[in-house]
Amino acid sequence: MFTVSGFDSLGDDPFPGAKALAKGQGFTGAAGQLVIQAGKDGQVSHVLAGLGNGHDALGVAAVAAKMPEGDYAIAADGGLGFAQIAAGWADGAYRFDRYLSEKAKPPRLVIPAGEDAGALSREADAAAHLRDLVNTPASDMGPEALQAELAALAKQFGATLKVIAGDDLLTENYPLVHAVGRAATFAPRFLELEWGNPGHPKLALVGKGVTFDSGGLNIKGGDGMRIMKKDMGGSAHVIALSELVMGSGLKVHLKLYVPAVENAIAGNAFRPGDILMSRKGLTVEIDNTDAEGRLILADALARASEDDPDLLIDFATLTGAARVALGQDLAPLYTDDETLAADVLAGSKASGDPVWRMPLWDPYMSDLKSPIADLVNSGGRQAGSITAALFLKQFVSARSWAHLDVWAWRKGKYGRPEGGAPTGLRAVWAMLKARYSA
Repeated sequence: MFTVSGFDSLGDDPFPGAKALAKGQGFTGAAGQLVIQAGKDGQVSHVLAGLGNGHDALGVAAVAAKMPEGDYAIAADGGLGFAQIAAGWADGAYRFDRYLSEKAKPPRLVIPAGEDAGALSREADAAAHLRDLVNTPASDMGPEALQAELAALAKQFGATLKVIAGDDLLTENYPLVHAVGRAATFAPRFLELEWGNPGHPKLALVGKGVTFDSGGLNIKGGDGMRIMKKDMGGSAHVIALSELVMGSGLKVHLKLYVPAVENAIAGNAFRPGDILMSRKGLTVEIDNTDAEGRLILADALARASEDDPDLLIDFATLTGAARVALGQDLAPLYTDDETLAADVLAGSKASGDPVWRMPLWDPYMSDLKSPIADLVNSGGRQAGSITAALFLKQFVSARSWAHLDVWAWRKGKYGRPEGGAPTGLRAVWAMLKARYSA
């Protein structure tokens, strides 16, 4: 694999006849560019692959997306570390083929001696699992299916799972989770998974689990609703992160919280103008039923804070405003903890997974004031991602908290398929490894 500048300055052939082959085929090292050499048996023997400017693993993803099936060893890494190459390769080689009669035949990357094959495979598998969850249609990924996912996770790693569903949510004081999900065919539920030594640092992960978002009575338009199966992408991120934590035996006491609902339309759906009670005791006036994710997260964050975690992180497909500000690849990070911000950004740099810190600008709290309730659930169009994060902050009492407003989706580019995508997963995982590895 070569960057443009790396190939220009190349002295010796990386394999016999490589430079002549490249010249004849016009190879320059541009991202995704391939020149394939066949052996005497007609099978692929060598490949020249372009990485573009080589700043990240996107070029690797573009390469892997185009490679024919086979086992490939890296002879030249283009200046990238193998972990980044492996992440990019897994990204580009991924295909969601659950509903296809003809299954994908992806290229396979050979992990060289000296690399941690177990860790690299776990990270690739977790990212693929995340994408599978997001890509699965709501007909097969409702609240009950998210519960089944966590049950399987608990069984695999010897964790415990507590489930509160239906009207029991009112008895157990999850009124916002109940309100958002009560109109759906499948009952809303609150899922709580626990794993690890109680004597270790307490890590709480919270993920938004809206398995389909119609917008509620403030119904979305057709284009806006088309990919709303992905609105459980926050829960998919924390499920994948929990897989990594437990699979790696990280020295933490993990608690995973997923409020799982469908935001549906029916006669008993919650309405604009309703005033709802939250678990924390704050009342919320409903301005927009399509700002439902922050409601279920409010109860979840309040519950997570009750156990006084050392670190609380939530992932949520919370706002379109975050995409307007930063696009599909950059995950907005919100936190008041300077050390945590620095650690996540260091994890971002180490992993090549882009994250961008955004401000929790307290003066914007005025947009969330209601004359008849403690809060209103939507602050209008301006600074929408910031006001959503500020809303969540009102329900957090943990000593250290971070919120990532992810899209969990990607339009096809760089040779990668359109669909579910990790955003900020590897950055946060790199931070957790640096903090809590034995």
